[in-house]
Amino acid sequence: MSTKNKKSSKGKWVFLGFVLLILLVTSIVDAAKIQPILKLYSKTLLQIAPIFILVYVIMVLTNYFVNNNSLKKHFGEDAGSKAWVIAIVSGILSIGPVYLWYPLMQDLQKKGVKDRFIATFLYNRGIKLQWLPMLILYFGLQYAVVVLVVMAALSIPQGILTEQMIQRIKTK
Repeated sequence: MSTKNKKSSKGKWVFLGFVLLILLVTSIVDAAKIQPILKLYSKTLLQIAPIFILVYVIMVLTNYFVNNNSLKKHFGEDAGSKAWVIAIVSGILSIGPVYLWYPLMQDLQKKGVKDRFIATFLYNRGIKLQWLPMLILYFGLQYAVVVLVVMAALSIPQGILTEQMIQRIKTK
């Protein structure tokens, strides 16, 4: 593990310890004030737990069934249009908060998936199928179709541009 990773890992634990210390002091000083915090925390945890579990299951399945060579072949340097379609469709179909997908995307990146496909996936998370009826209701079917097609189509140059920018930063 590099020095930078050790520092960031240590900082996470220091932050957690600091937050727990604040909660402990608050509960000692005024226990009634800690109750709303704990209720909000437990409510939030219950809301995001299914997404955490889903992402974890997907990560386990990809680690078990998909090898690095297969990922590099389908989402690496020589990937074709099929990879773009998978990145777009999976981004549109993905559910839950985006930050819960970051560990999976990092895992895939380490296994050889190119940054362009990860950026395309993340870009297409902006298309929410559950809000499609509202979009059509307020703006009409033609508008909705045009917006969705344009967003999906522009995610490809967005992914390419993102990857190029990352490569330039890495080479400096």
